[in-house]
Amino acid sequence: MENRANQLEQALRDAGVRVTRQRAALLRVIAGSEDHPDAAELHRRAETAGAGVSLATVYRTLTTLQTQGVIDKLEFQGEPARWEAADQRHHDHMIDVDTGEVVEFTDDRIERLQAEIAAEMGYEIVHHRLELYVRRRGA
Repeated sequence: MENRANQLEQALRDAGVRVTRQRAALLRVIAGSEDHPDAAELHRRAETAGAGVSLATVYRTLTTLQTQGVIDKLEFQGEPARWEAADQRHHDHMIDVDTGEVVEFTDDRIERLQAEIAAEMGYEIVHHRLELYVRRRGA
């Protein structure tokens, strides 16, 4: 986590942003997040950690980190934007429509099928994002 926080800090510095005590605390929160938090949740976690960071600073910091390519903004239908590390292996997402939980998954069959379909139509995939909106059976 500390290494990840240092990478995020360097990304801010590279963008010409001063790394204040509040931003450093926020970066530790972001680095330690294993889920897909939105800005309000990151703000809450930073406040719980005693960071004293404003919600506006959270948004500006997230936008800068996205611009620097170290985090990705995930925009799921009907939900506030969520954030995750950009340096992860490719994966897709399932979003539980009842709870809002985001589940990451990978499946080589899906990847092969997408590539086959694109090739059959005369294309090659340069980027894609798959989101499945799901509900637990019996719910």
